[in-house]
Amino acid sequence: MTLPSGRTKPVRRSGAAGLFVVVVKDRARCFRWLTLRALLCLLLVATFVPFFYTFFYYSQASELVITRPSMFEQRLSSREDKVHALTLRNISTPHPCEGFVLPPPPADKKRTGPRPCPVCYLPVEQAMASMPTSPSLSPVLKRLNYAIEDNLVQNKSGGSAFGGYPSLQQRNEYFDIKESMTVHCGFVKGEIPGHNTGFDFDNVDRHEMEQCHGVVVASAIFGNYDTIKQPKNISEATKRRACFFMFVDEETEASIKNTTTLDNRRKVGLWRVVVIQNLPYADPRRTGKVPKLLNHRFFPNAQYSIWIDGKLELVEDPYRLLERFLWRVNKTFAISKHYSRPDVFLEGEANIKAKKYDNTSIYNQLEFYKSEGLTPYSQAKLPIESDVPEGCVIIRALTPITNLFTCLWFNEVDRFTPRDQLSFATVRNKIMARVDWSPHMFQDCERRNFVNQAYHTDVMKEMALPPPPSTGSD
Repeated sequence: MTLPSGRTKPVRRSGAAGLFVVVVKDRARCFRWLTLRALLCLLLVATFVPFFYTFFYYSQASELVITRPSMFEQRLSSREDKVHALTLRNISTPHPCEGFVLPPPPADKKRTGPRPCPVCYLPVEQAMASMPTSPSLSPVLKRLNYAIEDNLVQNKSGGSAFGGYPSLQQRNEYFDIKESMTVHCGFVKGEIPGHNTGFDFDNVDRHEMEQCHGVVVASAIFGNYDTIKQPKNISEATKRRACFFMFVDEETEASIKNTTTLDNRRKVGLWRVVVIQNLPYADPRRTGKVPKLLNHRFFPNAQYSIWIDGKLELVEDPYRLLERFLWRVNKTFAISKHYSRPDVFLEGEANIKAKKYDNTSIYNQLEFYKSEGLTPYSQAKLPIESDVPEGCVIIRALTPITNLFTCLWFNEVDRFTPRDQLSFATVRNKIMARVDWSPHMFQDCERRNFVNQAYHTDVMKEMALPPPPSTGSD
């Protein structure tokens, strides 16, 4: 039958035949619907299961740290959890920075001096998880004690009452490293550093220093040479876990009070300010070497220290620096190389030319080192890449061997000149000749990545002065 529109009118079927056709059509439609739903479910499973697996895995053990710092702090609250964190860290191999290559410096003819370069750091939480759970190893030397002198006798070989006037014979014996040693290391007038020993501070400050059990960041300003600069980019977890101490003299303290406010905990921002009495030296530069090289004497419970000169502003988290320059390379002492001079004798000439210190004293110091066998730097000294550090930043584990190194380095500064770049190589070489230990000397451009350098206060004042009036005729 044909309809007016040209369509064919469907033929109605009755009885069993009609019922069979309806059932078959409904089953076919149901099967197609079920098949479509099943495929859609399989697609969803295939899409989201790997995502959730990756999210769960990395949130527990990988370099993509998703855990919030507060939860991370809770996980590391016990020794067992620290071991667990170390195990998780070992899962994350290779190291995320393994393929990092230092790019060449930008071609800028207008800027030829030193500049910062990129550094591959880990996130703060992951850097914290990389912190070793046991003390760093100290080859040969296990127990380091410090000399106390009741009756000081000045000798002709130099030194000071604060340093104890060690003789040249004692100096040489200290490089014969044994399992247990007693050496001169400042503070010789008493058993408690800073208590009637020179470089004195009060008991409240001492108690605060003894509470530092992990990482301490230290700096100093003497003679009002610099202004306090607040660290930047410090995580909240680090603010809770690390200590920040600034050592000053009374002159600098007075300047601080005129420009800012010390709170009831004697803090300026992150810095806990410690005022030093009974300064051991008239020269502020030499006094500054005490907290720089001997901070293990008054932070007896700390594990790691980061020293930055007072002219510098720290702009990276301390844990990221420790992971990058110590833990990643399995070292206990790190310092940057001088940006242009690897040779001690060239450094001495530059110091003389720039009038950094008394010329005769610099000359005599270098002649003494030459008589002991120190030679100009050359490629023959490789793998040692430099004899001259840029000593304004020191990153180290506070172990017996690194403490000995800085004690003996300080003794050279006490005996000769405060230009510590001149004595670094001699002490390093003598220790390396006796034990399997060496400092990590990284690129100076890497140092400039995590600190900003400012001028000393006197230089800034000179720069602020108006130019002198012209005396010429118009």
